[in-house]
Amino acid sequence: MGISMNTERWIRNWLKGRLQWVLLKGELSGWREVTSGVPQGSVLGPILFNLFITDLGTKSGSVLIKFADDTKLGGIANLEKNRDVIQEDLDDLVNWSNSNRMKFNSEKCKVMHLGINNKNFSYKLGMHQLEVTEEEEKDLGVLIDHRMTMSRQCDMAVKKANAVLGCIRRGISSRDKEVLVQLYKALVRPHLEYCVQFLSPMFKKDEFKLEQGQ
Repeated sequence: MGISMNTERWIRNWLKGRLQWVLLKGELSGWREVTSGVPQGSVLGPILFNLFITDLGTKSGSVLIKFADDTKLGGIANLEKNRDVIQEDLDDLVNWSNSNRMKFNSEKCKVMHLGINNKNFSYKLGMHQLEVTEEEEKDLGVLIDHRMTMSRQCDMAVKKANAVLGCIRRGISSRDKEVLVQLYKALVRPHLEYCVQFLSPMFKKDEFKLEQGQ
């Protein structure tokens, strides 16, 4: 990956030799060596994790999307052979996780079928039969359902924005325009505009909800 020996040695020294102990109800455990992971809250930790998973799914024949420790695998499965390709890719992910000793939490992994004429094939992650989600799922803070409508997400965004507006009304005595506009831009607007490029509300009622908050 183009990392020099000096940098590699510095990273190794930073990770090795770490100790930890646990305090529970006033009782202190002995020191134990930390043999995996990175210090929490560090700048280097996420970078090292991205390097660690860079070869995850490199042989995948399906669409693979990675964001930190959130992995999504998708593809069109109109025929049995398409379904087999996706299942093979899932098997490759399991093999990678086993060889790198970082297993997926299969209980949190689900299948979402998109499209009216979807064949609704079943899939496995290792020996675990993946559950099919019938409702919406939250992905990076956005609620998505099997119809790809965004009404629930718009409702949630408006609810959060209105809650913040209520706090501003009750907690801020000033009604000066400059004060309120700055508070709106900093505290309310982010809720209404979060991932709006992806949301692109398809219904007028959802557009109206968001605009009413503004």
